[in-house]
Amino acid sequence: MKIGELAKLAQTQSETIRFYEREGLLPEASRSQANYRVYDESHIQRLAFIRHCRSLDMTLGEIRTLLHFKDAPEEDCREVNALLDEHIDHVATRIRGLRSLEKELKSLRLQCQSGNASADCGILSGLEKAARGRKQHPTRDLGHAAHIQGTHPQIALSPHGHPATLRK
Repeated sequence: MKIGELAKLAQTQSETIRFYEREGLLPEASRSQANYRVYDESHIQRLAFIRHCRSLDMTLGEIRTLLHFKDAPEEDCREVNALLDEHIDHVATRIRGLRSLEKELKSLRLQCQSGNASADCGILSGLEKAARGRKQHPTRDLGHAAHIQGTHPQIALSPHGHPATLRK
């Protein structure tokens, strides 16, 4: 099958498949006489494995290690166990960070209970005050990498900079 067919079956984009090939996670496909990549069932299975690992928030390095052991079934899997234990610790750390973030956001939300003028908004005031404190304590920032994309709608702004509509 060609890359488009594989992408459709795996519900992923062709560019992602090419990326996994460049990263050495997926073996390069053979080429047809017309120089098209030709994939087979083994590519589908390996891509499904990679995608499932990614859904578990595993890094490419972790996946690379798991694939090494998958490709060498006679090797001792203690390193696989250690990798998963480390990943579980990472997830637990992120959960603690997210709980802390939730607590901070709830605290901010309590600072403004009614529809005041923006100049008197306790939330905006709290955010500004915290931002000044972050300059002095930058390690408190969870950073963009810790943000979970797609967990809340985006607010569209009108041409005048006012909230207009919510979109998911």
